[in-house]
Amino acid sequence: MKAVIIGSGIGGMATAIRLASLGFETEVFEQNSFYGGKINSKQIGAYRFDRGPSVFTEPHLIDELLGLDSNNDDEFSYVKLPISCCYFFEDGTRVALPTGSKAVADVLSEELGEDKKNIYSCLKALERNYNAVYPVFIKVSLHRIGHWLNRNILRAIKRIPFYGLFHTMNRVNSKTFKNNKTVQIFNRFATYNGSDPFKSPGMFNIIAHLELNIGPFMPKGGMVAISDSVYKKAVDMGVRFHFDTRIEEICYNDGKVSGIKHSGGVVECELVTSNMDVHFTYEKLLPNLKSPLKILSQEKSSSAIVFYWGIRKSFDSLDVHNIFFSEAYEEEFNHLFVKKSLIEDPTVYIHISSKIEKSDAPDGCENWFVMVNAPIDSGQDWTAQKDNLRTNVIKKLSGILKEDIAPLIEIEEQLDPAMMERMYSGKNGSIYGNASNSTLASFYRHPNFSRHLYGLYFAGVTVHPGGGIPLALNSAAIVERCVRKDFSIGQ
Repeated sequence: MKAVIIGSGIGGMATAIRLASLGFETEVFEQNSFYGGKINSKQIGAYRFDRGPSVFTEPHLIDELLGLDSNNDDEFSYVKLPISCCYFFEDGTRVALPTGSKAVADVLSEELGEDKKNIYSCLKALERNYNAVYPVFIKVSLHRIGHWLNRNILRAIKRIPFYGLFHTMNRVNSKTFKNNKTVQIFNRFATYNGSDPFKSPGMFNIIAHLELNIGPFMPKGGMVAISDSVYKKAVDMGVRFHFDTRIEEICYNDGKVSGIKHSGGVVECELVTSNMDVHFTYEKLLPNLKSPLKILSQEKSSSAIVFYWGIRKSFDSLDVHNIFFSEAYEEEFNHLFVKKSLIEDPTVYIHISSKIEKSDAPDGCENWFVMVNAPIDSGQDWTAQKDNLRTNVIKKLSGILKEDIAPLIEIEEQLDPAMMERMYSGKNGSIYGNASNSTLASFYRHPNFSRHLYGLYFAGVTVHPGGGIPLALNSAAIVERCVRKDFSIGQ
């Protein structure tokens, strides 16, 4: 049997590997000239940049996909970062958070006056919550009772009172911590799926478990090494890739997928998996099929503006991951999701891979991936928005770092929401599809299969279980499980 994957993002390539392992003749069609989706790389002068996701957690999922027993130096390797992130505040406070519940508790106690036992207890509770939720929410389809109805469901149900499902992240964190700076640090994990901590449920505090209790990692060669390794594995398994090829339609007949159509013709197949944004999958590829309006009409996740800067200096106060917080954090999210605009004092994230990968920048220099959360594209003048934002970001960073950043910028490129939509086919430039700004939003993500077309599946960050590399990889595993059942493979 033949399978077609639309899109070569990490979810699409992972699905291709899994379907090839089931015996499907598998082909991947990609509109761009490169694989990896947002996990791609670009050389600008003497500087190399990872252009998209920069936080790497749960590396065992890649090891599993590649068939590696552990961190393998030859095929795919990574290092654990000793500092999860450096946090900077306008009053001059700098908090370099290590990894591990005890170490985090020590630092937050010393730097921000938190109760050490309370921090430790909170982090261990997040660990228990994550371990309870993972097997019945993240690892399986919520839309097939046979997936989540297992022995783990009782443990997950017992912990419902501890999830914070019916309170916002901000409310939960404000009640848990004494210092507003600590609250802000924990609130910011809502942005990992493009949401608002003042609206999204406290359940999403479990994201902090992966970064604080376990820690982030850095692949050897940068984030693009993830895409490179997965692509190589797929090719080694016989998966065929077609680049610069835009799919025009998903073909079907009598309720079954029959193939796909592109500019070069029609490819017949029994199975199609869309790694494309689920909104555009229906709008552009299935215009005559009834679409799930309740899901597709939900509020979309945030987008971003990114400045890729080659900096002619090395800053000892910065680490691989850095956050410069806005003093008006709640108002910043109001601008993102209500006013659809940028605040004058934005929160700024800086990723510097050259702290680990020395060849990513010349000696004594650094490659700054400077990102600010932005609203989705609704017709804003992004040229004017970026110019104003650039001025504000340079002013903010220069003030906190005590040095004028502007003359240090040797090379520069930019990315905005409209460009993201064109390059990555994300509806309105949204990064993660739908936001999770309500209690039940996470339960309304599109399933990993079609209820109307036999043989149609969905993978990637815009469908269940959600945004980020680990969840995209899990979506591929869910597709494999569904395909095994639907096509009676290994039954």
